[in-house]
Amino acid sequence: MQQTQNLVCEAGLGLRRSFIEEALASPLNNVSFYEVAPENWMTLGGKMGKQFRAMTERYPFICHGLSLSIGSTDPLDEQFIRHLKDFMHEHQIKFYSEHLSYCSHEGHLYDLMPIPFTEEAVQHVAQRIRRVQDILEQKIAIENVSYYAAPGQEMSEIDFFNAVITEADCDVLLDINNIYVNSVNHGYDAEQFLRAIPSDRISYVHIAGHYVEAEDFLVDTHGAAVVDPVWKLLGKAYELYGIFPTLLERDFNIPSVAELQREVDMILSIQTAWHTQNEQLSA
Repeated sequence: MQQTQNLVCEAGLGLRRSFIEEALASPLNNVSFYEVAPENWMTLGGKMGKQFRAMTERYPFICHGLSLSIGSTDPLDEQFIRHLKDFMHEHQIKFYSEHLSYCSHEGHLYDLMPIPFTEEAVQHVAQRIRRVQDILEQKIAIENVSYYAAPGQEMSEIDFFNAVITEADCDVLLDINNIYVNSVNHGYDAEQFLRAIPSDRISYVHIAGHYVEAEDFLVDTHGAAVVDPVWKLLGKAYELYGIFPTLLERDFNIPSVAELQREVDMILSIQTAWHTQNEQLSA
């Protein structure tokens, strides 16, 4: 996705099979683009495959990967990357993002595991990202992830993230909820973290809900409505860097399409408020 420099209001939604028929029958007019995990759609045929084709013919799409396992010590799955490239070409999908994590070790672990915050890991991960970009013949975006332990930590999360992004020369998928969740769980200042992000590399933004296990322990679930502190942090991101395309994630406990649209409208309202304030300051 081309970076949006500070002016255009764009809100997206993760496409789920549970509402694809409704989205085709009654277009969600406040949704500018959709996102899918390619692993869940690449091999689909039949009715669902035709419905997905109908969606990609009508709307811009982004691929957000789940299984690349960019931080793993397993060999990089280059066959998957080439299939991904074909899938993106087939559906005219312009952009791909992945998590700064790993999910395999001699087989899939079915969870996103934290990469040690070390210089060795920076070099390892960056080399793998560069290889992915070489195969896809385009830059990808890497997402800051939620994590619940930091094994072998030699540097801070933000220093590790920025070092990987710089060494790999890739873009950033900025996840606002992950910043908030990590700030609570690991006791750091969310706004300070946000200010340290390389803003010129931000391609788009994720926002989602989480589960409150305890006052000082949040779990990034994408299974609840976005909470006020996360909305406020999104507003701070716009205040600092201008408007970027922003996508609502909801992976389970999926509510009605009307409720999803209300949260998409919230994204647009925050973007519009920033736009209006910026115009007033420029007048």
